[in-house]
Amino acid sequence: MAGKGGAGKTTISATLARLAARSGRPVVALDADANPNLSTALGMSPDVAAGLGPVPASLVSRRIGGAGLNQPIDDVLNRYTGTGPDGVRLLGMGAPAHADEGCLCSAHAVVSALLEDLGAPERFVVVDMEASPEHLSRGTVRHVDAICLVAEPYYRSLETVRRMAALVAELPVPWVAVVANKVRSAQDEEAVREFCDRHSFSLAGVVPWNDEVVAADRARVPVVEWPPAHSVVAALTDLAGELDRSVRSASTAG
Repeated sequence: MAGKGGAGKTTISATLARLAARSGRPVVALDADANPNLSTALGMSPDVAAGLGPVPASLVSRRIGGAGLNQPIDDVLNRYTGTGPDGVRLLGMGAPAHADEGCLCSAHAVVSALLEDLGAPERFVVVDMEASPEHLSRGTVRHVDAICLVAEPYYRSLETVRRMAALVAELPVPWVAVVANKVRSAQDEEAVREFCDRHSFSLAGVVPWNDEVVAADRARVPVVEWPPAHSVVAALTDLAGELDRSVRSASTAG
């Protein structure tokens, strides 16, 4: 999930992860943001979240084509994931502990290595990216099957999607699509559809605005567990189905 800050990437990532886990798939959620919030959105207990440490850079080695892990992925998952509701396993990118530490090059290398080794037909991996396009400019997410560009129906958010899409186009990602989020009206939806048509982007899903998403966040309850937010969960259930169909189709075509 990529897009402008505040577009709803974390809420969408957490909800998709929970829905996939409820369908019986093994799920790994990767919080690839140096300012992590995915554990709360998943409904993970504070004690479990506090015990999570990032995968250390010492486990990453250079390979032809990029970075990879020097230990089996199952060993890394067993050591560094925390398990949340519905059995979702969470991995963290790592965050700066102090000011003036310098760049996060090693943290990006860890994310890239994890994504190269996490691929498995039965496993659903969702990556909650930071608002910066750095994951794209570095090629950190070159190993994913799909990138969803989350867009709110206003100019600055759509412009961010346009710029990010240009970067994604230079990566070997099989499928890219826009997800319209916080859509309040038919006019909002039409604005995003017109934008997608004009730039030849696929529109994978439309998620309506719902005040209850904010209410759930205030209560520290995941959206998927907050019945008044049903319209959002229903839209994301549809998005999950579209993602599955489109990724399979892109893989077959490739």
